[in-house]
Amino acid sequence: MTVSGFTFNAFSENTYLLHDATGQCVIVDPGCYDRAEQQALRSFVEAQQLQVVLLLNTHCHIDHVLGNQFVVDTYKVPFLLHEEDLATLRSVPTYAGSYGFPTYSPAEPTGFLAPGVPVHFGDTELEVRFAPGHAPGHVVFYHAPTATVIGGDVLFRGSIGRTDLPGGDYATLIRSIETQLLTLPDDVTVYPGHGPATTIGDERRTNPFLN
Repeated sequence: MTVSGFTFNAFSENTYLLHDATGQCVIVDPGCYDRAEQQALRSFVEAQQLQVVLLLNTHCHIDHVLGNQFVVDTYKVPFLLHEEDLATLRSVPTYAGSYGFPTYSPAEPTGFLAPGVPVHFGDTELEVRFAPGHAPGHVVFYHAPTATVIGGDVLFRGSIGRTDLPGGDYATLIRSIETQLLTLPDDVTVYPGHGPATTIGDERRTNPFLN
């Protein structure tokens, strides 16, 4: 599995495209809001000759969902998230304008993710791990063969997700990191929702919030 990333919108959010040798592709947390960002994503898909088959959200804060409707409309794909974050998603229209996104268009999921129920595309299987604390229904996606985690806003290089937003809880977040991420091998690469990638081993050794 190959991970390709884009950084979109005013929050510098990381959008990921996961694709394998079959050419099938999953889009995770599309933050593309304006036409230039949307075109950048679409042009990459076309240039790589990818077949987008699924849209996934790790969680549903505004910066991670701005492009949901664009992806659904463009590629006519199922859209999945954890049911515990449905209220988070549905709250976005109430504040999108005040955050500078007046033309945000909401999308409704077509189904729900569940821990222990893998996500499949092409020849790839993603393990779904439930990791609340930053958001009530936050999940991360683990691909063991390539030692890769798509981590959303749970763990960052040298930091962790904020817990002062509605539904956030510091103790819950730390427990999620300890049980869902730090149980993975040290060489696993974490692709976070903001900032550069890191590894489980580096964060285990140096992250000040975990030591």
